[in-house]
Amino acid sequence: MRRCVLIPIVIVTLLMGGGGMAAQEVIDRVAAHVENDIILVSDIRELARYQLFMDGKSESDAQILDRLINQWIVRNEATASRYPQPSDEEVQRSLARLTRTFSSPAEFEERRQQSGLSSEQLLAMVKLQLYLRNYLDTRFRPAIQVEEKDVEDFYKTRVVPRAESRGQAPPTFEAAREFIQEALVQRAIDEQAERWLKESRSRIRVENVLNEGQP
Repeated sequence: MRRCVLIPIVIVTLLMGGGGMAAQEVIDRVAAHVENDIILVSDIRELARYQLFMDGKSESDAQILDRLINQWIVRNEATASRYPQPSDEEVQRSLARLTRTFSSPAEFEERRQQSGLSSEQLLAMVKLQLYLRNYLDTRFRPAIQVEEKDVEDFYKTRVVPRAESRGQAPPTFEAAREFIQEALVQRAIDEQAERWLKESRSRIRVENVLNEGQP
């Protein structure tokens, strides 16, 4: 998302190619106006590449734009409250955790290249997602209370059946307690954030121009 409000609907950038002998015209355009800011089609494309990297597939442009509007709301609130950016160490730890979700560093790098994300773009996206997630956690976690019965129900209905379906012995309840509590807290954060975002969307001006001028 860009902070310049004077940017025209179509942005033409000339990129020199072929040793500076030729120019390639790259066109970007506005997908939505959110208050006095804009979301560009290139923002949609970048998040689509990140989704492709993470999940092997991406959502539709309309779905991604919806996510970007929500991200605008969270980032705007976080910035207004002067919420601090994650440290370089936090970002690197988050990137390391992400790398470990792949079978090897080579698979990680192969997926990154296939998605079309540069290393710099991926790092920036990891930092942004960490910033948004940290803010929502700080905003909603203090008000969340997890009942013991909910923890027990989760263990009986989710943890035990999942282990048994894999032919494994389920962990003891005490061994799984901390994991379950955190999972329930995260679910509650997601639910509260979803309600807050819905309310916030009703109070801001959003103009979707993604499909204007298209057949």
